[in-house]
Amino acid sequence: MLSVVRIATDMAPSETVLIVEDDEAIAETLDYHLARAGYRTLVAGDGARGLRLFRSQRPDLVVLDLMLPQIDGWRFTEELRKEDVDVPIIVCSARTSEFDRVNGLEVGADDYITKPFSMKELVARVQAHLRRAGRARDRGASSVIEAAGLVIDPEQVQAFVNGRSVGLTAREFEVLHALARNPSKPLPRERLYREVWGYEMLPGDRSVDVFVRKVRRKLGELSTSHNFIETHYGVGYRFEPHGGEQPAAAHA
Repeated sequence: MLSVVRIATDMAPSETVLIVEDDEAIAETLDYHLARAGYRTLVAGDGARGLRLFRSQRPDLVVLDLMLPQIDGWRFTEELRKEDVDVPIIVCSARTSEFDRVNGLEVGADDYITKPFSMKELVARVQAHLRRAGRARDRGASSVIEAAGLVIDPEQVQAFVNGRSVGLTAREFEVLHALARNPSKPLPRERLYREVWGYEMLPGDRSVDVFVRKVRRKLGELSTSHNFIETHYGVGYRFEPHGGEQPAAAHA
């Protein structure tokens, strides 16, 4: 277990990545490759230190293990999401079951990569998430989308039903916005993943289904008469601007 928090400052700071990992060898390798890619890196060896470091430094992205001392990765994610719904979280875990993947995404992670993984892939994912986050900040010029009491506001990175905030995370908003930009047209899972996550979807990845389910659930809490996202079986999902007759809590 890491006993100290290390801040790598060999290069001029740009975006900051927080690494929360109790395996010192893995943490050092992540630290080295991310710093080499030009990121300012913060390293914590347990969840409690990681939360303290997040609150004091406000990094742009978090790389997170799940099996951590003090506060595990699931609780870390839940606590972080209470304070910041936008910062991207990439889980890097040796837990490979579909349940663990889905659960990690359900509690608030944006991405899930299993150990062992290539550092090249990890750095590419970090770059993709930060690039998407940057584009989200610049999305203010995009038009507001309105449909059956639902307002999707790119400038606020949020959706509203009858004036009430849906409470979407940045990634959940990206999923809804990507679908709403293509009304009444089925959007294949692979294309939706590419538009939102910024790279190709791997076989068996359930991220799209998990996030669509989360968006539906949140929409359904405020709009019980419309199902804005419908499943196009065998293809993916489509956004129905006039709503449907079924409640939005339909299964993904």
